[in-house]
Amino acid sequence: MDLKHVFDNNEQFIKNKLASNKNYFEDLGKGQNPELLYIGCSDSRVTAEDLMGLGPGEVFVHRNIANMVSGIDLSAMSVVEYAVVHLKVNHVVVCGHYACGGVKAAMQSADLGILNSWLRNIRDVYRIHKEELNDIKDEEKKYDRLVELNVKEQCVNLIKTAAVQKAYRDRGLKVHGWVFDVHTGKLIDLKIDFEHYLKDIMEIYHLD
Repeated sequence: MDLKHVFDNNEQFIKNKLASNKNYFEDLGKGQNPELLYIGCSDSRVTAEDLMGLGPGEVFVHRNIANMVSGIDLSAMSVVEYAVVHLKVNHVVVCGHYACGGVKAAMQSADLGILNSWLRNIRDVYRIHKEELNDIKDEEKKYDRLVELNVKEQCVNLIKTAAVQKAYRDRGLKVHGWVFDVHTGKLIDLKIDFEHYLKDIMEIYHLD
């Protein structure tokens, strides 16, 4: 890739935006007020704003390999804290996608170096749901199901955080789990039962 092409694209991007709104960038500079925090995968095929049909200022985005929410990941926890406490988003979405390389890599018996500790989180999801997953004989369907279960477990990890618990009590913040089907372009709502999971884990994870 010739990176000059990127800067040429940027110039055209500026022209297009100013043609439709001469104050476009001035308005962007005034701040942001997103309703939604999106936690997705870093996969180059999956873009957050495009698949939701949203534009700049409408969604706060965090991406990492296999859309993980780990309590010891300072980057993810900082994003959650900032979006929920300071931007006061009303919805937090964990969005996985089928054909996820991170999920598939986690299930391979291979030493992947520094990725081992990261992918171990996905192996933990498999361990929790091993009985269901081992009953699925088709490997691709098994990976797809693991993608879905991983999204659900990351939603649970969000519910464990003090910021999300407090925002739920104070203003009814909701956590959602979605999957993007890269084969069809369809966005699938897994219909995470937020209140059910919240009640189920609060005995152990309740934070005042």
